[in-house]
Amino acid sequence: MFIVFNYSGCSAELFPKMMHALKGIRHYSTVKQAVSELSVPVPWGEIRGKVWGPDHGRPVLCLHGWSDNCGTFNTLIPLLPKECRYVAVDLAGHGQSSHRAPGVFYSFPTYVMDVHRVVDALQWKKFSIIGHSMGGNIAGLYSALYPEMVDAVVLLDSYGFLPTELKEVPKVMRQGFDELLQFEKKTEEKRIRVYTYENAVERLLAANPTLSEQSAHILLERGVAQVEGGVVFSRDFRVNLKNVRISFEQSLEMQSRIQASVLVVLAEDGFKKLFLDSDQRKFTSALLQAYRDRNHTVVTVPGDHHIHLNNPEVVAPLVSDFLQNKVLSQSAALTNEGNAKL
Repeated sequence: MFIVFNYSGCSAELFPKMMHALKGIRHYSTVKQAVSELSVPVPWGEIRGKVWGPDHGRPVLCLHGWSDNCGTFNTLIPLLPKECRYVAVDLAGHGQSSHRAPGVFYSFPTYVMDVHRVVDALQWKKFSIIGHSMGGNIAGLYSALYPEMVDAVVLLDSYGFLPTELKEVPKVMRQGFDELLQFEKKTEEKRIRVYTYENAVERLLAANPTLSEQSAHILLERGVAQVEGGVVFSRDFRVNLKNVRISFEQSLEMQSRIQASVLVVLAEDGFKKLFLDSDQRKFTSALLQAYRDRNHTVVTVPGDHHIHLNNPEVVAPLVSDFLQNKVLSQSAALTNEGNAKL
């Protein structure tokens, strides 16, 4: 069971402040277009999201990056094929989705389970995935575990997996556990900080130098909540703790299980330059070669890590052609073949 209702944007209290902050900044008219709001009940609350496109359109699930929210697709989705039904979710602990219960760890496997909950609620049997950054890693893992359900995967500045040196896996795992225990010892006052809306924008831009100011405002539509004295970031700060990683060997095995067509769109000044050391670059280069060896598509575009949000017109033609060729045209061919047999 899930609920779709009209999307009304940010709260009445925040709206005037955001409009004032946006004054003088060029922004896409597509951001204003009406969409529907999605709510999927889960054991700890709800997973929220936004929906574009016709009720019976080809289903496409959109997964955002670490600490972002589904607003990251606001400017891209309106430029993609209109025949698709796009569902962009706030992953657990992000945006307007519920935080996990106290004591529960955020990890890639649990995100994958959340995706499966959403897909089950939507009653999708076959769908495509567009994933940015961490969302791409979740897409890769989901497509490996449920290969029969995914027909196409778009990885936006993501490799589908984030391999770690085998000997480093135990250290990263322990670090995540220790960080969670330390976080739980903090008082509520130390965990949550109240900002003015303007200071929240500054804080987000400082932490994410690849975001344009316009993009920061878009993410903050779902990324902050009104409280007495200002706003607080809505995400669960436990998402910042070290995530469980898998080894390069495990990544290759998972990648080999993907049956869907894959498009990898990398940014020249994106994830590779920002986050990867020399050892990790060796792993990601091998992953990219493995995609090519399996006849998947790997392209690089000018731009930074949030190119799909900052300048969607750079990414949209690639994603649109991919969906058209790998999903929509094949669907049409199957329909025509079925009609011919009648």
